[in-house]
Amino acid sequence: MYGFMGKLLLVNLSTGEISAEPLDESMLRQFVGGAGFGARYLFDRMEQTTEPLSPANPLLFMTGPLVGTAAPLCGRYEVCARSPQTGLWGESNSGGRFGPYLRFSGYDGILFTGRSATPVYLSIRDGRAELHDARHLWGQDTYETQAHIQKELGDSALSVACIGIAGENLVKYAAIVNDWGRAAGRTGMGAVMGSKNLKGIAVGGHAQVPLADPDGFAAAVQAAISSVKEDVKGQFLSAGGTASAVDTTMWMGDIPNKYYSMALWEPVAKLGGGTMAESILKGKKACYRCVIGCGRVTKTTGRYAVDNIDGPEYETAAVYGSLILNDDLESVAYADHLCNCLGLDSISAGSTIAFAYQLYERGIITSEDTGGLDLIWGTVDPAIQLTEQIARRQGFGDLLAEGARALGRHYGVEELAVQVNGLEVPMHDPRAFVGMGLVYATSPRGACHNQGDMFLVDLGAPVPELDIQLGDRLESSEEKALMTSRVMDWRTLYNSLVMCVFCNPPAALVRDLLNGATGWQVGLEELLPLGERAFQLKRLLNGKLGLTPQNDRLPAPLLQPLSDPTVETRPPDMSVLLPAYYRVRDWDPVTGMPSEQRQARLGL
Repeated sequence: MYGFMGKLLLVNLSTGEISAEPLDESMLRQFVGGAGFGARYLFDRMEQTTEPLSPANPLLFMTGPLVGTAAPLCGRYEVCARSPQTGLWGESNSGGRFGPYLRFSGYDGILFTGRSATPVYLSIRDGRAELHDARHLWGQDTYETQAHIQKELGDSALSVACIGIAGENLVKYAAIVNDWGRAAGRTGMGAVMGSKNLKGIAVGGHAQVPLADPDGFAAAVQAAISSVKEDVKGQFLSAGGTASAVDTTMWMGDIPNKYYSMALWEPVAKLGGGTMAESILKGKKACYRCVIGCGRVTKTTGRYAVDNIDGPEYETAAVYGSLILNDDLESVAYADHLCNCLGLDSISAGSTIAFAYQLYERGIITSEDTGGLDLIWGTVDPAIQLTEQIARRQGFGDLLAEGARALGRHYGVEELAVQVNGLEVPMHDPRAFVGMGLVYATSPRGACHNQGDMFLVDLGAPVPELDIQLGDRLESSEEKALMTSRVMDWRTLYNSLVMCVFCNPPAALVRDLLNGATGWQVGLEELLPLGERAFQLKRLLNGKLGLTPQNDRLPAPLLQPLSDPTVETRPPDMSVLLPAYYRVRDWDPVTGMPSEQRQARLGL
C-alpha cells in the first residue's frame, strides 16, 4: 500500500486495550482519507441513539495520503465523532505538526472508544503506544499540558494535541489544541475527548510515508510549491496573515458587525493585518511544510500583556472585535490566546457572547441574568470575563457554554441566534456572498466556511479545470447553486486529503500529488466525484442521526437586508437557491437524502 502507513491504532479507553487494525485499501480508494474516510469508517458505528458525550461515541483522529510528505500545506489532521454541539456529524481539522508526526509514529489514525475511569493521555513513539496517568494534568490549560507531557516523556520534539479546562467541563464547543495554538476548533471535539477522560495525545517517530512514484511525486511537489508561491492569495496571506482579509472584504459587507446587524463599521480596520504589522506583530509562523506561513506571533502590553501569542486570526478578530464593536486589537489578541489556553472554539465562544450582548441591548436579559456584567457594545472586559466563565461553567457562562441556540431557547428567542443546526455562523456574512448562504444551510457539520469557500471563488478564485467559475457574488440563481455544490465537493476532497484550503495549485497538480503518493491513477474528471461521494455519505449519516430538510435553513437575521447605502449587500434568496441546490444534489424534497440512483452512481 502506497501513500499510507496502512494501520489504524485502536484504543479502548474503558479496558486500556490497545491494538492495530490494517486499513481497507478499497475503502481508502473510495474515500481517500481524512474526514471522508472517517465518515465511511464511522457510518456503521454511529446511530441516533449514540449520545455524543457517552462512551459509545467513537472518536477518530485521521490523516490523509499527502500528510507528512513533502507536499506543501498538508500538515493537518481531522477529528471525527458525533458532535455534542449539533447532534449531527462532527468533524474538525487543525494544522501545526501533529498530523505529520502521527504518521511518523507509524499510524494513519487513531480510533478511541469507551471512557477511561480516570484521566489519561496517550503516547505513540515509533509504533509503540502507551496510556499514561493524567490525573495530575487535569485542570491545566493546553499550553501547560503540552509542556508537561513533553517533559514527562523526555522529548520536547513530540507533538501534543490536548484539551484545556473547557474540554474537561464538557463545554459544547470545546476545542482540541496542538503545537502551541493550532486548534481543531469546531463542533466540540474537545468535549468528546473530555467525556472520555482523555487529556492529550503525544506523537512522534521516524517512519516515512511510502510513495508509489517518488520521482513523479517530487516533480508534482516542486510544481505545486511554485504555484502556491506565485498565487496572489498565498502572497497576501504570507504578508499579512488571515487578519489581512479584514482590510479588504470589510468594504463588501463580508465581516459581520454588531452581531450581524451592520454592513460596515469602519473602526474594524484597526483589527486588520496592517494595524497588526504596525503594532503587536513579532513575526510569523508556519505549519509543517507550509510555504505561506499565515500564522502570526504577537506581543501585547498593558492589562492584556502576553508575549508570544499565536494570532489573532481573521475569525477571532471579527468575533471578539467587530461582532461586539470592539476595536482594541490587543484585547482581541488576548481573547484569542485565552481561547487557545482554555481550549475553546473562538468562533462559537465569541459569537455566543455577542448574542448575549444583543439580548442585553434588547432588554431580553439584564445584569441580574449576567451576574452583574453590563454587556454594552464596545466594551470587551465582559466578553473576556464570560470567556473564562464559559470554560469553567461558572455563573452565566454555564448557559453560554451550551451555545447560542441553547441561549436563545432559554429566553424564548431561538430565532434570533445566528447559527445553523447548533453551530454558530462564521465571520463571512452571506449577504455579501450569497453562495455562502447555501454552504451554511447544507454543510454536513453546521454553518462552516471551510466546507465551501464561495466567498473566495466569487472574489476571483475559480477552478476552471473543474468548471468552478467566477459569478456575481449577490446573485441567487440555479447557476449559483451549481457552483456552490462543486466548490463544496472540491473542499470535501480537501478534507479527505487533509490539505489546507490556502493551498490552491491547479487541480491537475492536486491529482498528480495524489497519484504520485498512492499510485491510484485518478483522472482529473474523478476529483469532484471523489469529493461528492464523501459529501453525500455524510448527508446519509446525518439522516441516520435525525437530519431532515427542515435542518437546511438560514437563521432569520441573515435573511434581513442590511441598510447601508455605501455597501452593496443582498440576502440570499433561499426560495431560489435551496430548490435548485436540491435538484443539483439529487436530494429527495421529502427526506432530504440523495436518490437511490445518485447513491448507486457514486458507489454508495
